[in-house]
Amino acid sequence: MITARDAGLVACQQCGQVHPLGTQVCKRCEGRLQSRDVDSLQKVWAWLIAGMIAYIPANIYPMLLTSTLVERSESTIIGGVFDLVEHGSWGIAIIVFVASVMIPVGKFVAIIYLAISVQRRSRANQHERHKAYEVVEFIGRWSMIDVFVVAILSALVQLDTIATVNPGIAAVSFALSVIFTMLSAQAFDSRLIWDVARTKE
Repeated sequence: MITARDAGLVACQQCGQVHPLGTQVCKRCEGRLQSRDVDSLQKVWAWLIAGMIAYIPANIYPMLLTSTLVERSESTIIGGVFDLVEHGSWGIAIIVFVASVMIPVGKFVAIIYLAISVQRRSRANQHERHKAYEVVEFIGRWSMIDVFVVAILSALVQLDTIATVNPGIAAVSFALSVIFTMLSAQAFDSRLIWDVARTKE
């Protein structure tokens, strides 16, 4: 099996146009050409750590601030899940829990696993690791469901002095965490998974 790199070729990561190795700029889309991103892992770790740091206040501080004539309440992500369960909305509670807790934590674990396996030049489960990377990239955007719900509620429930719904600081932290994690996944050069197979023991 021969790779594009072995054949002296490099593909544009934006449009897929193939060029001779050593070409600096894509002739189709004028994107920068690079056979391998040598700084890929540094970018991955930097964005991932930033995402994990932003995820902490996203779970500690309130996501939603609700004010009525008689009371003012604050709801965190987990608190909101429990409130939904208490009101019998099991389906919505499960969706919020999966999108706001399981998916973000799963992405953290998956990216850490991919980065460490590449750093250790592991030859094991290369196909499975590449599939895991594609899954992480695909599901990343769906973690924004909490932020979308808060934004919609904030826009719709504004009844002057009767009732108002406003986003809490956790909404901003959660959005940043999702964005940083998506950038971390995009910074990962999946070709590094396969490079180890081209080297001799």
